[in-house]
Amino acid sequence: MKKRWNLLSSDPAIVQHLQDVLKIHPVFCQLLAQRGVSNFEEARQFFRPSLEQLHDPFLMQDMDKAINRLTNAIHQNEKVLLFGDYDVDGTTSVALMFSFLKKYHKNLDYYIPDRYKEGYGVSIAGIDYAQQNGVTLIIAMDCGIKANEKVKYAKEKGIDFIICDHHLPEGELPPAVAVLDPKREDCKYPYKELSGCGITFKLVQAFVEQNNLEHTQLLELLDLVVISIACDIVPMLGENRTLAFLGLQQLNETKRVGLLSLIEMSKRQLPLNINDIVFGIGPMINAAGRLADARQAVELLLSKNEMVAKENAQKLYQRNQRRKEFDQQIVQEAKMLIDKNVYFNDQKSIVLFQPHWHKGIVGIAAARIVEAHHRPTIILTESNGLAVGSARSVRGFNIHDAIKKCESVLLNFGGHAHAAGLSLEVEQVYSFREKFEEVVRETIKEKTLIPEIDITAALELKNITPQFWNILKQFAPFGPQNRNPVFATKNVKDTGFSRLLKGNHLKLSMQKEASNIWNGIAFGLGDFFPDIQNQSFHICYTINENNWNGKKDLQLNVKDIKTRLPKLRESFSFPSDKI
Repeated sequence: MKKRWNLLSSDPAIVQHLQDVLKIHPVFCQLLAQRGVSNFEEARQFFRPSLEQLHDPFLMQDMDKAINRLTNAIHQNEKVLLFGDYDVDGTTSVALMFSFLKKYHKNLDYYIPDRYKEGYGVSIAGIDYAQQNGVTLIIAMDCGIKANEKVKYAKEKGIDFIICDHHLPEGELPPAVAVLDPKREDCKYPYKELSGCGITFKLVQAFVEQNNLEHTQLLELLDLVVISIACDIVPMLGENRTLAFLGLQQLNETKRVGLLSLIEMSKRQLPLNINDIVFGIGPMINAAGRLADARQAVELLLSKNEMVAKENAQKLYQRNQRRKEFDQQIVQEAKMLIDKNVYFNDQKSIVLFQPHWHKGIVGIAAARIVEAHHRPTIILTESNGLAVGSARSVRGFNIHDAIKKCESVLLNFGGHAHAAGLSLEVEQVYSFREKFEEVVRETIKEKTLIPEIDITAALELKNITPQFWNILKQFAPFGPQNRNPVFATKNVKDTGFSRLLKGNHLKLSMQKEASNIWNGIAFGLGDFFPDIQNQSFHICYTINENNWNGKKDLQLNVKDIKTRLPKLRESFSFPSDKI
């Protein structure tokens, strides 16, 4: 698939200033400027995250009310229920709060809603459970910001709410004792992009500060916070990056037997990085709620018994394997439907419906179809007599707005620019597909349908030295808004030893002028092989450390190749060789 290369810009004055004060390669100064770093002190904080950089939790609107209500509940020995969503962010939130609060309050319980019976967020069933068990305070985490009627229902039953949410409020806030959400219009908290578990952590931080407790307790919780940050795809800058950096250190030294069991089942090697969480640990935690009861994920995270933890981790591993099978099946069937139906050849969108597809997997499948076809995609299945499903978008197209324009044929929908969920009558699927395609066709830009790769900077191969790598890896942990930098190099030449690998992958052997020979791997780019043999071409790539048989060396992970093209546009100028 053809891809567009987009060279990211950076303020030349800031880049020059950073180079003057930091004395590092100008490429790194470009990277810092692109991440909002403009002076020495900001650079120091970026490269040396610490707990001292965390914002005062009491800057968050309603934090004082939340701490007062929680403190009263502890003093009065009230029954407190921790309510969390069924995904990674929600389950880690509950595990974090439970593991901390149990040291100070024994009258504690937790509740995770059933994905299929109760749906997303605060549920009537959960409130009824609270009433039946004598609960007078519910702390809702990673949900609740739109639960106005549910909170009113709880209030009528004598149950108070503290809400810890990070989703965007709409209209009037729920009548809770405290609503902790930096995205509230009246909230002056400096950082707005915390995960749900991050908000929960701020509540704990406030409790620790209010009661003059040991701050080491906060560090012990960060292994759970980093898992939520990685899996909830929140920006990896500011406070999130600080929490993730420290959280990775804690995760790699964790004493939680549940996490140790998950790490073992994931077959990932220490030290773990963000990718190990996203593709190793996270999917197993998520699989609990996708295919069964997410409460089991919390039980595992809180487990104290090594044997029990290993058994539960094995169950989540097996569940995730089943999830992969369902995912593979849906994607395979979806691709067959697309390939066999000429209807899709001229379509700007993809809407597919099969009543037997698994409801808990359609979102993942939609994302895979977007990867393969780069079009706004909706995957629908049948549940309780309705067509229900998930939508995923391409960069630059607001899929929530597009779905909203089709609301006349929908029963319900919600989400954001990149992802959404929806439900409709089965009989309306065809009408919805036609209407959605019409909306997309009218509003999407042609260039949006071409995948785009953001190039951080142009770079010469000879500049990639051990010293360069030692600085580059300090930009981690990587995530949204702090992506693993993608570099571009012009006119590299195949040495004649590049080869095609099984699975349409390329093993590259490249050189430019008198530089060292560089090895590269290009996944899924085997179609370029005939065009690069003994030829010059342009590459964009990330730099990775390859560890094979105890030997470490640097390798280029090539994202795209351009051949038989005129020179890259003039803005692809190369920085000074000076380091």
